[in-house]
Amino acid sequence: MKNFAVQVEEGKEGKDGKPSVGPVYRNLLSKNGFPPMDTDLTTSWDLFNNSVEKYPGNKMLGWRKFVDGKVGPYVWKTYKEVHEEVLQIGSALRASGAEPGCRVGIYGANCPQWIVAMEACNAHSLICVPLYDTLGPGAVNFIIDHAEIDFVFVQDKKVKELLNPDCISAQRLKAMIGFTAFTEEEKDKAVSIGIKPYKWDEFLHMGAKHSSEISQPKPFNICTIMYTSGTSGDPKGVVLTHETVATFVRGIDLFMEQFDDKMTVDDVYLSFLPLAHILDRMIEEYFFRKGASIGYYHGDLNALRDDLMELKPTFLAGVPRVFEKIHEGIQSALKELRPLRRKIFDALYKYKLSWMNLGYKQKNASPFADLLAFRKVKARLGGRLRLIVSGGAPLSYEVEEFLRVTTCSFLVTGYGLTETCGPTTLGFPDEMCMVGAVGPVFVYNELRLEEVPEMGYNPLADPPCGEICVRGKTVFSEYYKNPELTKQSMKDGWFYTGDIGQMLPNGVVKIIDRKKNLIKLSQGEYVALEHLENVYSSSPIVEDIWVYGDSFKSMLVAVVVPHEENTKKWAYSNGHMGSFSELCSLDQLQNYVLSELKCTAETKQLRGFEFVKGVAFDHRPFDMERDLVTATLKKKRNILLKHYQVEIDELYRKLAAGRR
Repeated sequence: MKNFAVQVEEGKEGKDGKPSVGPVYRNLLSKNGFPPMDTDLTTSWDLFNNSVEKYPGNKMLGWRKFVDGKVGPYVWKTYKEVHEEVLQIGSALRASGAEPGCRVGIYGANCPQWIVAMEACNAHSLICVPLYDTLGPGAVNFIIDHAEIDFVFVQDKKVKELLNPDCISAQRLKAMIGFTAFTEEEKDKAVSIGIKPYKWDEFLHMGAKHSSEISQPKPFNICTIMYTSGTSGDPKGVVLTHETVATFVRGIDLFMEQFDDKMTVDDVYLSFLPLAHILDRMIEEYFFRKGASIGYYHGDLNALRDDLMELKPTFLAGVPRVFEKIHEGIQSALKELRPLRRKIFDALYKYKLSWMNLGYKQKNASPFADLLAFRKVKARLGGRLRLIVSGGAPLSYEVEEFLRVTTCSFLVTGYGLTETCGPTTLGFPDEMCMVGAVGPVFVYNELRLEEVPEMGYNPLADPPCGEICVRGKTVFSEYYKNPELTKQSMKDGWFYTGDIGQMLPNGVVKIIDRKKNLIKLSQGEYVALEHLENVYSSSPIVEDIWVYGDSFKSMLVAVVVPHEENTKKWAYSNGHMGSFSELCSLDQLQNYVLSELKCTAETKQLRGFEFVKGVAFDHRPFDMERDLVTATLKKKRNILLKHYQVEIDELYRKLAAGRR
């Protein structure tokens, strides 16, 4: 058997109340110690600045202009042009009073201005703080205050949210710089609360007039504070240093050197995942390192295919929901084929898959099948795609296998968190044994599993399972202003992820569970189930509720025990008679309960993906007799799922049918 990781420490049995820990694993490239860093790559500024010197004329950042309301072709700025803007924006920040260590917010969708602002921060040792509003109501207000942000770069459509009276913390801002410009009303409102507004060109002009020497960061300086969601309550500020970012990119360099297909300056990445998330941020940092090109989507995810066809990227990254949609689109097209052509497609699929399973590279497995059938799939993705990366949540085995076979490109999945500066495990292209798993531990990290006795997971059992713990050079420094949470998450140098992994015999990790009742939906968003149950339980129609989310689905469903008295009141006022159990079978009650849950969600300001989309009923409470709850009435989620599996499957079937 081919191994993809090396064991560097033995596992230990638990003693004196301490849990057992599994062996410590490293990447094969690090078996004799972590590889040395490049001397010219110690900070995030180095990544960009060195490429400006090497590739000044290369296309760097591309975007699509709107002409008469219609989106046009991509236009580009070179590395040299971007560098000139970075120096001007950096000088303008310094002229406005920004000193090294000052926090600068960036609030808006991916675009060239986002990157220019980020690199200007890097050039002057300022700390870049992305503002990401889907972390929940009030998140922007919280982050501005918590991070003590003094300056904000803001997209035009986000200005009204920044100037909303509820965003009280905005009053601490010294200046806000628009990605484009502001309306007169927005300017007046900003000035009235003490914020100086600048349109982009105005700020560039200020920087050109007041040129300032750059103040390069040191490796140990903070590069960025990226806020990520907690189980409930306020976002957590993850502190990443310049050295952490540079080390991760160096690891990607070494990882890619193992393969025949190398990254080149001609590669093009379509960026649509939020830059406020770690995955897209690190991909873009790596592209800057290589002197390659990044084209930004035009702002409409539903029209992403138009950007694909226009840009013709060679590299694409997304969360599972994106690839599920691609899979669904291809399957729908296949259903429209004549039966004979569908049979031919299926036969070619099985033929190519069989050779890939025997170890052949996907491009050599069946050039005939690629030419006859799969080149059309590749054409739907722009025609030049070489590499696809899926992250943020588990990708189903079926979708991963299908895309590996049909897209005529490499597909890899990985696992990581903001706290690990992106992927801490990463799969290999052309290794079919990794389908359904997330690859071995990454170059500059070590990984081990720790026992979770209350869930029955033991890293010294067969198969070895436990909480994934990571240490190494790409792990975050701390949670900003939260030493208690840092202490809880970091023990003896190990970061405790809260995710449950299984170590496969070949050194590859598979994600199988979550230690806390915090799950990820297929689009990569975290959902705190107990928190939602507490929120929805406040609805008068709900006696009890169990909320369920599947990491391979994008929506939440629930089993509700309706409040008997209030249900009967609703029923009788709407002309329905019968026993409580009979009333619980009414479709009309389902519609009513869903509307009440939606009302509660809106009142409590839940995020869209936290809304329950389908409900089933049980007229009996969740009880100990059926082993659905503990003696202290805590829900046994695994047992609940087994008990209501039929109902859950039916809810998801109906939801899927309703979206077609």
